[in-house]
Amino acid sequence: MEHTQTRKYEEYAYVLDFVTRGKSTTVRGRDGIIVTAIGEERLTILELLAMPNSTFEIGERVYIGKEGRTKILSVLGRLEHEHISSSAQSELNAVIEKIVMQNEKRFVDYLNNAQPLTPRIHALELIPGIGKTYMKTMLEEREKKKFTDFKDLQERVGLKEPAKQIAKRIIEEITGETRMSLFVRK
Repeated sequence: MEHTQTRKYEEYAYVLDFVTRGKSTTVRGRDGIIVTAIGEERLTILELLAMPNSTFEIGERVYIGKEGRTKILSVLGRLEHEHISSSAQSELNAVIEKIVMQNEKRFVDYLNNAQPLTPRIHALELIPGIGKTYMKTMLEEREKKKFTDFKDLQERVGLKEPAKQIAKRIIEEITGETRMSLFVRK
């Protein structure tokens, strides 16, 4: 088991929304600049308290690790998808796509190593756009040679925009449309 898999704490999160004079919904009595963000590693939605006077951009990657934070005071807690602002919900798609693109190697490794979940269902089939046909091709191709990146996968398998499809799957997991989780770690 790799060290990264067991780590409980996020190092980075991507901003979905922020309120300059906000009240925390996860910790009573905390107010200030409240940021809604999504963790890079576990892909869970987090509520953060920012340092006074800090400014943010939507989609910005902020450091939330243990040592040496520059903009974030504390990680207040986790948020359920239905409790985040409508603007955070509308940014979710683009921000998750950005995470997938910026962590391309991690997601390509996932596709290179994904296994059957049950005798009947392969993990790959749960990703939108990959049906039985693409799955078979992917398995045959990765046997010959592992995929190096999304472009390589797209060229060898014909699957259009793999990053978008993975992002779609992550959204389904975040919104609770699907019970089985491939990417989002609770």
